[in-house]
This record gives sequence, structure tokens and C-alpha cells, in this order.
Amino acid sequence: QVQLVESGGGSVQAGGSLRLSCAASGGSLSRYAVGWFRQAPGKEREFVAAINRGGSGTVYADSVKGRFTTSRDSARRSAFLQMNNLKPEDTAVYYCTVGERTIQSSLRWASQYDYWGQGTQVTVSS
Repeated sequence: QVQLVESGGGSVQAGGSLRLSCAASGGSLSRYAVGWFRQAPGKEREFVAAINRGGSGTVYADSVKGRFTTSRDSARRSAFLQMNNLKPEDTAVYYCTVGERTIQSSLRWASQYDYWGQGTQVTVSS
């Protein structure tokens, strides 16, 4: 069982930036691909971004491409989602998730991940 700890959410004005972090409590993320999903009130959960286990491949939803960047640290202990030029429509609860067998072509699919964090609220005001 992997427990994921997320941090970095908050409230910003449109055009601002936030950086979300995701870490495995008491362990490492080295064995896992890391995905980021979000869910706004009244909407379904949607894919945001993901990075493969080796850190060499990333994918992004069209809605965030060019504004968000996901990365992982060299020690593979944490993953990050840097969010720039935030828009009100980015308001949601953001979740990090990890998958041990998630391959590059499946990074966008929530069903391919094994463990989920508790979520962190991101609120963007206009």
C-alpha cells in the first residue's frame, strides 16, 4: 500500500501560478508512473498530466498544454505539477496518482493507476 501526500494547493488570481507536490509517505516513487487528475464540482474527473516511471516521457491534456509542466526529482521521491497562467476553469480538486505497470500509452487513463492521493484544492478567481 502506498500513501500519497499532496501539497501546494491554494487560491490565486487568474494568471497566477501554483506548484503541486506529490510524495509517497515513507517511501519512493521510483517504481511508479505519476499522473495528475482533477475534478471540478459537478464534473467528472479528468486527466491533466502524467510522467512515466523513468521521467523521460510526459503527456498533457490539451487544456493545460503550454501552461502546466509535470516533473519528478532526481531521487524519485517526489513529483510536481507546475501550473502557470492559471485560469478560473482550472479550479478543481487536484489528485496525484501512481501506477506501477502504467505504460506510456496508458498514462491518460485513470483506470491504469493503483494509488491515489487525498486531493488538494486549487481555486482560481477572475
